[in-house]
Amino acid sequence: MLLGQLPARLTAEQAAWVLNCQPHDIPALVAAKLLKPLGNPPANGIKFFATVDLLESTKDRNWLVRMSATIYQHWQKQNASKKSRAAISLPNGQAAPAELLPAAFV
Repeated sequence: MLLGQLPARLTAEQAAWVLNCQPHDIPALVAAKLLKPLGNPPANGIKFFATVDLLESTKDRNWLVRMSATIYQHWQKQNASKKSRAAISLPNGQAAPAELLPAAFV
């Protein structure tokens, strides 16, 4: 912060701080098109976000509700997929062969 102001563009970590969420939530918000990075960064590149856009979005209650719901849904899906993978794996940590799985998992 220079002269008591936020910089014009923020990294994902800084954007997460402004939005009061975790840095690992930012990709889910970008995928849901609730956040738009500046320019056209490559998928594995550093993404920057416009401070003015973030601050404007934080004033919109409906946007905040959508943001929170998106984060909840993202982690709910992540946890469900981990549970289903753990349920299908063998005790030694290897995945079960397809012929041993119920038809719903194949």
